[in-house]
Amino acid sequence: MRAVIQRVDNASVEIKGSTHASIGKGLLILLGVEQTDSKDDANWLAGKIARLRIFDDDNGVMNLSVVETQGEILVVSQFTLHASTKKGNRPSYIRAAAPEHSIPLYEYFVQNLAGESGQQVKTGVFGAMMHVSLVNNGPVTIIIDSQNKE
Repeated sequence: MRAVIQRVDNASVEIKGSTHASIGKGLLILLGVEQTDSKDDANWLAGKIARLRIFDDDNGVMNLSVVETQGEILVVSQFTLHASTKKGNRPSYIRAAAPEHSIPLYEYFVQNLAGESGQQVKTGVFGAMMHVSLVNNGPVTIIIDSQNKE
């Protein structure tokens, strides 16, 4: 699983001209599921994100997690995170998981993140054409890949 995590002042998902979900201060997570991903990847990634210390403490040091700041969380599926541009100029998405594999893992990840964070996690709609808006705070953007645990 690959996640692009953005610390935001606010973020929202619009589908067919209507706001589907929105959050205030917290995390916008773009999530891509790869063919080889499993529940173990989802468990690891959800725990890592919930504990990721990227919010400022009273001294202005990134020392607090989304849980400690009681921030909100919005997760949006994005298979293009697994694009390969190695050959030619047209991205290949052959490593991205098919919906029958990725939808259950995406939903499992969201449930697991809700459990890890102790709060409701808002989402986009898997496979829908979405307009995602955000105000990145910092900007702080972190990329985490469960296949490359750094």
